[in-house]
Amino acid sequence: MEIRFLGHSCFELTEGDTRVLIDPFLTGNPKAAVAAADVEPTHILLTHGHADHLGDTVELAKRTGALVVGQPELVGEISGDGVENVADPNLGGTLELPGGWVRLVPAWHTAVTPAGTPHTPAGLVVRLGETTVYHLGDTALFSDLALPGRRDSLDVALMCIGGHYTMDRHDAVTAAELVGAATVIPCHYDTFPPIETDAQAFKADVEARTSSKVVVLEPGGTHSA
Repeated sequence: MEIRFLGHSCFELTEGDTRVLIDPFLTGNPKAAVAAADVEPTHILLTHGHADHLGDTVELAKRTGALVVGQPELVGEISGDGVENVADPNLGGTLELPGGWVRLVPAWHTAVTPAGTPHTPAGLVVRLGETTVYHLGDTALFSDLALPGRRDSLDVALMCIGGHYTMDRHDAVTAAELVGAATVIPCHYDTFPPIETDAQAFKADVEARTSSKVVVLEPGGTHSA
């Protein structure tokens, strides 16, 4: 699997002909590595519908026909915006993907879309080919972050570290201990002043306290898993 960091919490996971885009906040994102017009996802997965995660979902889905996957109330709003290709698993639900699957798991956060639809945030456990990736979504530190790794061996964790709106880099070290992924890639930091932090310090702390390796990607950077 090729994992490309597109800025903020947006990642593109590519395995064969499957191109999964997570939380496509590109337009208006000062750290975006690409424009929305430059991506061609087959699937769009959403952790929640805050503006900095819902992003370009509706426009991308209409242009590409990508399947949009997210929590039921969120996907209900997206369907009302004219997106026809949707799937709405709730927390604990698993959806089959070409060559794999995605399962929604809890994230401790709040969530109301810009249009006012309240819904429950999620993390995403994604399996493509032989690789399992856990995108924690926007979350505070809580003990259930340990549970996905008790069901599946986690190759990569995509983990928020910026603080203010999510857990900070210090709590994220404990989260890395709980998650137990082989590799951790930090995200949701440095996009705006309130979430500026030191990713290299996070890397040093995680690698001192856990067996996980931390890969710090600049927007546009890739990691092969």
